[in-house]
Amino acid sequence: MSLLSELKKELRGLTNHTKARLLARYFKTGKGEYGEGDIFLGITVPESRKVAIKYRHISLKDVESLLRSKIHEERLIALLILVHNYEKNPQKRREIFNFYLKNTKYINNWDLVDLSSHEIVGNYLLGKNIDVLYKLAKSQNIWEKRIAVISTFPFIRNNKFNESLEISKILLKDKHDLIHKAVGWMLREIGKKNQKIEEDFLKKHYKSMPRTMLRYAIERFSESKRKAYLKGEI
Repeated sequence: MSLLSELKKELRGLTNHTKARLLARYFKTGKGEYGEGDIFLGITVPESRKVAIKYRHISLKDVESLLRSKIHEERLIALLILVHNYEKNPQKRREIFNFYLKNTKYINNWDLVDLSSHEIVGNYLLGKNIDVLYKLAKSQNIWEKRIAVISTFPFIRNNKFNESLEISKILLKDKHDLIHKAVGWMLREIGKKNQKIEEDFLKKHYKSMPRTMLRYAIERFSESKRKAYLKGEI
């Protein structure tokens, strides 16, 4: 039996139908919802991480096979394998980065983006040209847009804020709640490092940005300051 077959067999053994039903609702898999048609086995992220580490030596071709799966946890494990191998094998980082960007159509739910994009795309682009992030931010695909903004997390951690702020500007008028939350989250992370820089940005844009984005961005502010922003009194 191949490693890929062993991996899939192990996943079937971890299936939890009760959790699967809960996850299917949580990740909006109904008709017309953002995760329409996604199939869950009901496997937790910690369990998925263990499987990913165990099968980290599968080929990139097998990772691609997993990533193209209709089963959510198989796609997640493919991405967790990529994240692990990116971290542990510096000589493979460019290959993994390019592979990731060629397969964004399969990174198609918010948890898949959030657990992988900053670890691979964001980390690889530190100190490099980030035109690819601007291209993703202007995509018609919600997940590519989310990849763009979440990938700025490593920049924020390194006290580099302009990248995230520029991507946020591009996405200020986006219509989707999941983009509002992602942008607000990154603005909040900037505020943890430098609240003045976050507020300089907010003062220019808070009256026109989506309410959810603003709420996420000001979550750590004092109650009085949060209320002032929400009332438009800053």
